[in-house]
Amino acid sequence: MDSPQRLTLPTGWSLHHRGPEPANPSFPPRGVMALAGVRVLELAGLAPAPFCGMILADFGAKVIRVDRSNTTYSSDSMARGKRSIALNLKSVEGIGVLKKLCQQSDVLIEPFRHGVMEGLGLGPDVILKENPRLIYARLTGFGQSGKYAKSAGHDINYVSMSGLLSRLGRKHENPTFPLNLLADFAGGSYICALGIAMSLFERTRSGKGQVIDSSMVEGAAYLGSFVWKSQSLGLWSRPRGENLLDGGAPFYSTYMTADGKYMAVGAIEPQFYKELLKGLDLDSSDLPNQMSFSDWPEMKKQFTEKFLEKSQEQWCEVFDGMDACVTPVLSFDDVAAHEHNKERGSFFCNDEGEVSPRPAPLLSRTPAAPCPSRDPLIGEHTLEVLAEYGFSAKEISALQTSGVIACSNPKSQL
Repeated sequence: MDSPQRLTLPTGWSLHHRGPEPANPSFPPRGVMALAGVRVLELAGLAPAPFCGMILADFGAKVIRVDRSNTTYSSDSMARGKRSIALNLKSVEGIGVLKKLCQQSDVLIEPFRHGVMEGLGLGPDVILKENPRLIYARLTGFGQSGKYAKSAGHDINYVSMSGLLSRLGRKHENPTFPLNLLADFAGGSYICALGIAMSLFERTRSGKGQVIDSSMVEGAAYLGSFVWKSQSLGLWSRPRGENLLDGGAPFYSTYMTADGKYMAVGAIEPQFYKELLKGLDLDSSDLPNQMSFSDWPEMKKQFTEKFLEKSQEQWCEVFDGMDACVTPVLSFDDVAAHEHNKERGSFFCNDEGEVSPRPAPLLSRTPAAPCPSRDPLIGEHTLEVLAEYGFSAKEISALQTSGVIACSNPKSQL
């Protein structure tokens, strides 16, 4: 791997990160981003809703996270660019405050199980009457209807219900779930953010908001459309783990190297497969036909033995510049320092030295400009936000005295 170059940080940034240093992309001013001027309320919840809110914040929306007033700890690790207010939604006054915020907002992200918001008197039938332009995004595991609508669940449950989990995993092993990425974040956060963007665009024509029923089960299933619609091609006709794209093929798999690291191989097309064999110093005449399914296990053994002959760095030297579709499996410690990622500025440091992926996709005129400062404390911006939304100093003082709102002083946390 190339040695990392020293970072040139934007004004006001500092660096405490001790690992490989990514080059910082040049971010535009936050006022010229794609979602500049969009006001978003995100009701505090687990990971899918926070990431959805962070996506919107990264691309310029003003995102306010609505936290509970009776806690000082937040598990939200994706609060970049957000502000926090703390409300007691178990009080009539707290409900009233949220309603007033909704009246002046563009988007509400709601992560609770079916019926919770209705029980608080904050359902879309109520809120959209007061603000017909509001995009009311409901991000849940099972959706707003159906047998499991009120059931608890996590990513693994949603992926299992999507049908995709049955296709994931090695031969003779239990189905394997890809961390909690497929339903929570891909089928949940990103699909919901897409729904919000589409609804905001449609609102420019109709002037009306709408309700988004974003089910992580359905989001994950939709992401798997290729798997569903390619079944007639024979790509999935064999048992799990024995097909072209699920680890069965020796030329579409991962292999350990001599130093205990890994290489990823995706040499499907004949021209790429030819280059793979060339890089591995194997003669095609000594091997079975590439698409001989019955010979794949033996071919995989030969590839395994070959990759163990060199370190990951040595294999990179062999395959870099070859169209063999062979790349290193990069660790979190190495990914930002890789030459390709470094040249594109694909990772950046915040002012606390934490490395993060740059928001995607990259827009040519109005790219994202992720906030470099730390995540907000619970209730850190309560007073500031309420004043912006038209609450008087007297009203804010009364709400604070009665315990409807809570405020956090950052200085006391230092």
